Amino acid sequence: MARVSILVALLSASFALLVITQLLATFGAPQTDFWNWRVWQIGSFERHGQAVLDTEGNGDGSGSAADGDQYLLGVGKADITGPVVEINLMGYADPDQVGTGLRQRLFSRAFVVGDASKPEDRFVYLVLDTQSGDTAIRSGILDGLAALGPEYEVYGQQNVAVTGTHSHSGPGAWLNYLLPQITSKGFSKQSYQAIVDGALLSIQRAHESLAPGFLSIGTKHLYDANINRSPYAYLANPREERDRYDDDVDKAMTLLKFTRAADKKEIGVLTWFAVHGTSMLGNNTLISGDNKGVAAHLFEQHMVHNNPNAAPGFVAGFSQSNVGDTSPNTLGAYCEDGSGTECAFEDSTCGGRNEPCHGRGPFFREKDEGAKSCFEIGRRQFEGAKDIYYSLADAPNPIHGPTVKSLHVFRDLSNYTFPHPNGSLVHTCPAALGYSFAAGTTDGPGAFDFKQNNSQTPNANPLWAVVGGFLHEPSDAQRACHWPKPILLDVGEATKPYAWTPNIVDIQLFRVGRLVIIVSPGEATTMAGRRWREAIRARSDELALCGGADEHALVVLGGPANSYTHYIATEEEYAIQRYEGASTLYGPHTLNAYINLTLSYLPHLHRDARGAPSKGPEPPVNVNNSLSFIRGVVFDRAPFLRDFGDVVVDVEAAYAVGDVVSATFVGANPRNNLRLEGSFVRVEKRGEDGGWTPWRDDRDWNLVYRWRRTSGVLGTSEVDVTWETEMEREEREVEGWYRVRYWGDAKMVGSGEIVAFEGLSGEFLLSR
Repeated sequence: MARVSILVALLSASFALLVITQLLATFGAPQTDFWNWRVWQIGSFERHGQAVLDTEGNGDGSGSAADGDQYLLGVGKADITGPVVEINLMGYADPDQVGTGLRQRLFSRAFVVGDASKPEDRFVYLVLDTQSGDTAIRSGILDGLAALGPEYEVYGQQNVAVTGTHSHSGPGAWLNYLLPQITSKGFSKQSYQAIVDGALLSIQRAHESLAPGFLSIGTKHLYDANINRSPYAYLANPREERDRYDDDVDKAMTLLKFTRAADKKEIGVLTWFAVHGTSMLGNNTLISGDNKGVAAHLFEQHMVHNNPNAAPGFVAGFSQSNVGDTSPNTLGAYCEDGSGTECAFEDSTCGGRNEPCHGRGPFFREKDEGAKSCFEIGRRQFEGAKDIYYSLADAPNPIHGPTVKSLHVFRDLSNYTFPHPNGSLVHTCPAALGYSFAAGTTDGPGAFDFKQNNSQTPNANPLWAVVGGFLHEPSDAQRACHWPKPILLDVGEATKPYAWTPNIVDIQLFRVGRLVIIVSPGEATTMAGRRWREAIRARSDELALCGGADEHALVVLGGPANSYTHYIATEEEYAIQRYEGASTLYGPHTLNAYINLTLSYLPHLHRDARGAPSKGPEPPVNVNNSLSFIRGVVFDRAPFLRDFGDVVVDVEAAYAVGDVVSATFVGANPRNNLRLEGSFVRVEKRGEDGGWTPWRDDRDWNLVYRWRRTSGVLGTSEVDVTWETEMEREEREVEGWYRVRYWGDAKMVGSGEIVAFEGLSGEFLLSR
């Protein structure tokens, strides 16, 4: 989460004891969602559920040396687009950033990998076009899998990872804890259910497509798709450590290719690359998957239209990695105060204020809420992935080793004691956020007098200490535990009306052959991710996890996943207390705690390991008791002498490629029907036989759907559809006759019945 709106979050925090009364006065009576869903601690030196090694048997994949070992593989994709209007967007946490329409649908992409000889050993890696994974979302998915019957019993707590691409342009109000719910006015059952149902459907489709296949892996450096937005904090890491790397962000993209054995058709790719989903700016109100949603769509379309070796239903997942201090705004951060100067290096301010400091994307001069820059950063990731994909055809790099393993436990990080790498005993703390959390980042600056690089005694109005104290006054022990972070919001010890942030976190690892996947619940910074991966790699080699001495583990990190735990900075970065350090929830030893825990459980990924670690204390799932102050749709009405779907402003008779085609219809609230697996709008092209075929729909970046309420009292609204044909220049068959179709659903006055309708524009000619 880029930041929580200072105005709303802090004022809400300051009146935490009166939160229900205050919200009642502001938003009316709450609607508590009632659904029918259904302290363990390990000693400091315990072995965390010993993995028993069986010396008998070693498994044998049936693939050739060129193909690698054979696995059970499946991929699936499904729509998770929630309400596109009247819901706060999740990411920037600005209460004024409320959805007004759709630029591109959101999807869940599922990748199933199983042991060919032991099909029960498998895992599911989900890539959702959301800000992150989430405790409630994951719980809903697991409950849904259990309800599917015996065939799906193989999927459960241990082997399902729910990761988000970290898009800041999706609808919110689906998260489990109170803090991110504040700016969205609580919890939306509709928003939540769209994600859960779509994720389940993607897993079902992946499961139904399971077949023997091969995996191959490749990497490429992308030098123009990300930068470090907190280089001052990065420079606090030891010089000798930094000297081992050429860049202050990870430039390497890793791609895993899925190939079906029977016909050698390609069924999917899964990539990892670190870049924030903040190309779309904080003033954007259109739903999209941000730059990774663009990359995935471009890759899938490329395979459908240009690669005869792609199987039907090809799926491209663009997963996030150690994203914490990365930015897609590759031109750097500048002062938007008329000076045009670079922001201050240490604290990203302009004349002592952080509000004017903004990162610039490749096309920052465009007044389009970041859309063109977003598409460009997505395109660069697509091009990089495409290069890796085709290079693997010329120089295969198969995954060897038939073993597929997974593990998952919950651990309470409010007070986890463990040996520090320096030999001392250290412990984590109940979650808390520092003053620099409220300063935001160059991708989305905060407000008031908050600044980054604000450690020890905060340089801010002392009133904020009083405000934070209303939420929960941190004890002296809590302050000492988090030092040098000055605590602004003691969220880990705030439990009224329910938990504000997680203290119980997910620890999860996957393994297929030589590849080990760290499933991170938080946003690890660049150096944090490097240390974590190196620790797992070194310990894997010590355990001979991949076989002989010459077989070294390949380690990737994916997230933010499962439960969103904000950031994971190194101790040195934490001491600087820029945004990432201030948002590292469990104190300065957070990263080392994660490393310690994953190393402790790593033996369970050995091919001969038997038994699973104790699952640990389960976190609260607040689906049934989350507050909701989100008003529902009351009714829709067409204007006098008009019907739903009527054309208000029609298209022109002719356009040239590069023009913007537009039409306006009498509309209805799209929250009445999310049209999952469908579309609100479509551009249709006339064929030589006079028939009409789809050309563009909600999946396409350049077809935009906007909804406007024209009268709240009368319940009237309009829909504006725009087709940005500039992006059609490369299409050889673009010239011809077109029309625009709109689908809507109206809630009738009185009965509340939902009635479907459609509208159709006039025909128009598009030419070069």
